[in-house]
Amino acid sequence: MKLDTTIAQKIVKRAMQIIHYSVNVMNDDGVIIASGNPERLSQRHTGAVLALRENRMVEVDLHLAQKWNFEAQPGINLPIHYLGKAIGVVGISGEPMQVKQYAELVKMTAELIVEQHALLEQERWRHRYKEEFILQLLHGNLSWQEIEQQAKFFAFDLTQSRVVILIKLLHSNPDSLQHLINYLEQPEFAQDVAILSLDQVVVLKTLSISTALSQQIKTLLPVDYTKQDYKIAVGASLNMPLSEQLPLSFQSAQSTLAYGMKHHPRKNLYRFEEYRLPVLLTDLSSSWQGKELLKPVAPLFAEENAMLYKTLQQYFWANCELHLAAEKLFIHPNTLRYRLSKIEQITDLSFNKIDDVLTFI
Repeated sequence: MKLDTTIAQKIVKRAMQIIHYSVNVMNDDGVIIASGNPERLSQRHTGAVLALRENRMVEVDLHLAQKWNFEAQPGINLPIHYLGKAIGVVGISGEPMQVKQYAELVKMTAELIVEQHALLEQERWRHRYKEEFILQLLHGNLSWQEIEQQAKFFAFDLTQSRVVILIKLLHSNPDSLQHLINYLEQPEFAQDVAILSLDQVVVLKTLSISTALSQQIKTLLPVDYTKQDYKIAVGASLNMPLSEQLPLSFQSAQSTLAYGMKHHPRKNLYRFEEYRLPVLLTDLSSSWQGKELLKPVAPLFAEENAMLYKTLQQYFWANCELHLAAEKLFIHPNTLRYRLSKIEQITDLSFNKIDDVLTFI
């Protein structure tokens, strides 16, 4: 590990909050990279060079400072160690007899800050590579051997069934994204999280036998989120090996989100299980087979038939229950019957034929 300016400045700031003397931090070349006296920055410190070379405390009095042509000021200089190796020097400027009492305290402060920084870097590294592991899982880019190796390293339980949940932020910015990630990664939630894009986050939710998924979803977002902030799509819950389970659940969550936002923009939660058939048929609509299937109902997409198209939608959403659909449309059942008859005339399809009904759907 190397001392950089950021760590060095933290050491100087913290040490000078404890003692009222100027503090310097030198790198492994003995060059001052942070100091309570900015004029000394980038100067080579002879006392630090000696402290590093001999791995010991170096006291510099006025006589020695003069001898070194003031390439070091009077004070105490101590090596900073990390994992048993000297990586730099911390110095306290002042009369050696006066500042010596603070030497070990400042050295300990410096080494604690270095250790804390190293631990944070390790955690960032682990987080970054675990996130990459999750994304590779979702895209099905890993062999089972690779999955086992990485899962063991990241303590990722391969025996747990999971469902993929997508969260789309409608007004995303770096702060709101970080706020959401910090919330989602709380240990008590038993879930893994990865950032897909600046406005999308993926959550791998472990399915709990004792707690229903609907109950778990209620805690998925911070309490300060409003319905104008997000959309959530829950993928398919599948009983199959993880290498197949997660990619398919991820794909179903993506398709469910796209379908929900297009056809039900006022809703905030879309479940694959709720929209299974239209989601599964979504990709078919852009194929030649889909285009052929849609030909009979194409006239309903015309602007003059918008009311009939809405009627057809509501009829199927009501599971073809005439009176329920009429109630949702605020019309008399006889009016609904007339409109359905009109739809049959325009499309040359019949609600009494199963093949035709599938075309309508």
